Amino acid sequence: MKKFLALLLTLVMALSLAACGGSDEESTGSPAEDPAANEESSGSAADVKIGLICVHDINSGYDAAHIEGLTAACEELGIDANSQVIFRYNIAEDENCYDAAVDLAEEGCNIIFSDSYGHQSYMLDAAEDYPDVTFVSCTGDMAATSGLDNYKNLFPYTYESRYVSGVVAGMKLKELMDAGTVTDPKVGYVGAYPYAEVVCGYTAFLLGIQTQVPEAYMEVQYTNSWYDPVAEGEAANALMARGCVIIGQHADSTGAPSAVQAQKDAGSVVYSVGYNIDMLEVAPTAALTSSQNNWSVLYRDTLEKFIAGEEVPVDYAVGISEDAVMISKLGPECAEGTQEAVDAAWSSIKDGSLKVFDTSKFTCQPAADGSYQVDADGHVTSAFGLDSDGDFVNDTGEAIVDGAFQESVLRSAPYFSLRIDGITELNNN
Repeated sequence: MKKFLALLLTLVMALSLAACGGSDEESTGSPAEDPAANEESSGSAADVKIGLICVHDINSGYDAAHIEGLTAACEELGIDANSQVIFRYNIAEDENCYDAAVDLAEEGCNIIFSDSYGHQSYMLDAAEDYPDVTFVSCTGDMAATSGLDNYKNLFPYTYESRYVSGVVAGMKLKELMDAGTVTDPKVGYVGAYPYAEVVCGYTAFLLGIQTQVPEAYMEVQYTNSWYDPVAEGEAANALMARGCVIIGQHADSTGAPSAVQAQKDAGSVVYSVGYNIDMLEVAPTAALTSSQNNWSVLYRDTLEKFIAGEEVPVDYAVGISEDAVMISKLGPECAEGTQEAVDAAWSSIKDGSLKVFDTSKFTCQPAADGSYQVDADGHVTSAFGLDSDGDFVNDTGEAIVDGAFQESVLRSAPYFSLRIDGITELNNN
């Protein structure tokens, strides 16, 4: 049925000579006139035509980072983004993604990216129907098992920047506790969904905090949406009402930092650590820093291989060693010595002396489903890292190597889903 719809769409386009998709979903690009445009690149930047499917638009920090990252990569590689890139905005994680991918393939794109986890099954369907086009899901976990040569996954080591942003938060929390301003080291986290990507991030964030305040603990409030400024603000307010003094986030708007700034302006001692973008504009005194991804690195590396006719990796993930992750500039109320602590953390991650998920640094309760094993003290000794059947339960692949959980090594998408002691999910249904 999908192939029939794709063929029908091709006929309609040929008759109308018009680009597919609503004007509110497309920013640049025009239909390709070369019938061979869908074939793999011949080795010149001028031959590539790129599509990017965004779950939201430039107003979402996450999507903005992708848009800016792809644009920067194109500039570095000599690709004219105005004529060689087509953006599709506000594409939901449903059949609309398949339709958008088909549109882009029919318009001559020979490599198509999507930026949201929920897009991946529809990108996979499109890859099956268009074997001469390369499809890349950022992020996803189906490429390695898809059996398709033209379907790929990529994602940065987000846990590294989460950990370092946690060091920043921990420095501030320690300063507040040393001054007697704060006595309860409770921090909060606004999470989108209880997916491994989010669990991995907030766990790394707390572990970073605990390097400075070992007794720190965390409560997580989910919004069940990647982008909902109102819900994110309400979640932050709920966490602050429960006594959380620092609010982290894995959600894509400025809702949480804005709410924290409002509470701070009202006299509360609260601070924010954001995601995707620098939050100082909306939280000028409350924002400590933001965990960020440098998507230009991943887009550049992928496009370089594609243009050269080299094999694009099935799973591609890199981190601070390749400048693929970072944190934003430090806020004005960061604790003294924070920059030095940040520099030391980055250096230790780069040289391998610091493992973010060092199993000696956290404990877990025994797994009822057997997906991981712990010793008598609760330290994880073995964990199966991959989710091969999409049920968010780890079931294949050993993830513990040399006493550390190997995140984004068995595949690019995060798969750390252990619930460590010291973190409470308030509404994980």
